[in-house]
Amino acid sequence: MNTGMETALTLASGSSESYIQSVGGIAVLSAEAERELATEYHEKGDLEAARRLILSNLRFVVHIARGYSGYGLAQADLIQEGNVGLMKAVKRFDPTMNVRLVSYAVHWIRAEIHEYILRNWRIVKVATTKAQRKLFFNLRSAKKRLGWLNQDEVQRVATDLGVAAKDVMEMESRLSNYDMSFDPTPEYGEDDAVSHAPVAYLTDQSAESPEHMLERSDLKSHNERRLLNALAILDERSRDIVQQRWLSDNKSTLQDLADKYQVSAERIRQLEKNGIKKLRNAMM
Repeated sequence: MNTGMETALTLASGSSESYIQSVGGIAVLSAEAERELATEYHEKGDLEAARRLILSNLRFVVHIARGYSGYGLAQADLIQEGNVGLMKAVKRFDPTMNVRLVSYAVHWIRAEIHEYILRNWRIVKVATTKAQRKLFFNLRSAKKRLGWLNQDEVQRVATDLGVAAKDVMEMESRLSNYDMSFDPTPEYGEDDAVSHAPVAYLTDQSAESPEHMLERSDLKSHNERRLLNALAILDERSRDIVQQRWLSDNKSTLQDLADKYQVSAERIRQLEKNGIKKLRNAMM
């Protein structure tokens, strides 16, 4: 196995052209050789056979990825995603079906590239359902030929793709709009552009400011520490009574505590009152 074949699956940043030259130099397998290798992998799990099948078809991934160059995404990334699709296809390829691997793999390669484009083309995902995805890719192609669609063209596209006309118009609108930075930096644009950015008019006025939240949190922590220090000055019985009566989620009644300490409910009330008085004095 030559060095080019050993490194062909590695596509480093900035080396797209050398990668394309490298995979272009790998010989394409004959139908018979491809079927033998696929059988070895399918029946025996021979990873070397799978590797050779992948390497011999990398040039086709490059060819398919080039067809998606108009989406503004790096060609190297598109090729990498296509390679993932090719590997998935090799794993599932059945040599007994009597078709070439590339004919089967093209659908897997395109599917991975489509997923990557939909994840990365915009900040907000433009297509989530199967129908929307189909519309996204077909409508971009139609708009390249026709520009803005008139009503007849919208209806024709809708009929061809089996979707509603309103879905075509909605997708056309999405394709024609661009993402705006929520909080643009000064170099993003002019002052006027910054003043019209979403951060300028999407502020939640009902939300508490971060500084007030921090101040309130600090005050709460401070008061909790003061309370713990004050509780420490009480005797064990008085501290338990105050905690059970005022600080517990399941508060005890006077009679519950009277039974616990074998005294009257009135005595528990007196201990509670004295304990709270000591706490108040300590915290003040």
